[in-house]
Amino acid sequence: MKGSVRGGRIFGVPLRMHWSVPALAVLLGYGLGSQTLPVWTPGRSSAVYTVAGAVGTVLLMASVLLHEAAHAATARRKGVPVQDVTLWAMGGMTRMGRPKTAPVAFAIAVSGPVTSLVLGGAALGAGIGVHTAAGWGVTAAVLVWLGWANLFLGVFNLLPAVPLDGGRVIQALLWWLTGDRDRAERAAGRSGQVIGMLLLVLGWILFLRGAPGGLWLMFVGFFITITAGAERRNATVRTALRGVRVADTMSSPVATGADWLTVRQFIDEVAALAHHAALPLLGFDGRPSGIVTMRQLAAVPGARRDTVRVREAATPLSRCTVAAPRDLLNDALDRLRPGAAGLRILVVDDGRLEGIVTAHDISRLMRQRTLGDHG
Repeated sequence: MKGSVRGGRIFGVPLRMHWSVPALAVLLGYGLGSQTLPVWTPGRSSAVYTVAGAVGTVLLMASVLLHEAAHAATARRKGVPVQDVTLWAMGGMTRMGRPKTAPVAFAIAVSGPVTSLVLGGAALGAGIGVHTAAGWGVTAAVLVWLGWANLFLGVFNLLPAVPLDGGRVIQALLWWLTGDRDRAERAAGRSGQVIGMLLLVLGWILFLRGAPGGLWLMFVGFFITITAGAERRNATVRTALRGVRVADTMSSPVATGADWLTVRQFIDEVAALAHHAALPLLGFDGRPSGIVTMRQLAAVPGARRDTVRVREAATPLSRCTVAAPRDLLNDALDRLRPGAAGLRILVVDDGRLEGIVTAHDISRLMRQRTLGDHG
């Protein structure tokens, strides 16, 4: 996600943090320390409320992180590759590959809300326990607030609207029942669009009635509507591509370059003459060794372009999506690595590069099919 920075790892998965997280933390901490706690536990000093608000906010951010970590851990345990986990103002996002079966998709989707509900119940129980043992105080109030916040997070995420976890759960159940993944994705996309619009309207009504939280609800509704619509369109495309082989879609022949050239040689002799944003690389034996994009070439400092080989700046073959000409296109799309920059599939047969499939190639095929349907 743009605007995010690397922040360590969790369960072996890279963790990123969006710039909106600190802003959200400040707002939550301010609201808890200056509004909620003074009403729930009056009579304390401003310093106590400030510290308690900060502690409560940190614990809530940690809870959101555990929610996303549950998705990532479940996915990795089920053999689904995970690119990274990103925290942002909407909560969190885990980028991963496509699950191979409905039960796996269900387990991954439900793991996050279950984690939030368990954390919420534990925090609420702890708050009640502290209240019983020591009376109603700031500690008990922070724990109760944290418990209700986690319960809300878990329940809200179970709304049947992609990209929320509840939409993924419905999608997995429909896939499980019908055996048709694309149909399930289209249905979940429609549900997401409907619920997104309802949240958008509800947020607008609340805002007009003087509730500032209506703006946040409108933003959430807009995000869900847009994302659900995109996923529905993607499912429609995949349905249209059923039975299509990679060879029917690929561009061939395709411009290539030698991977032993320096970056400057490659730019002058290959990239400058090409009309593509990415070029496959070939080794001394004529076999593909990776792919390099114009952005990767531009990222090499000018002073190093005479010494750095283009293969050092490229994405190696081991990290590229590779398919055979006879493979089904949808199967190849399922193998796309999460977080890959753009849609690019190298088509290789018996170790030799046969072509490449890009988003442009798929769009061209869809246009041809549309014209054929109207012919």
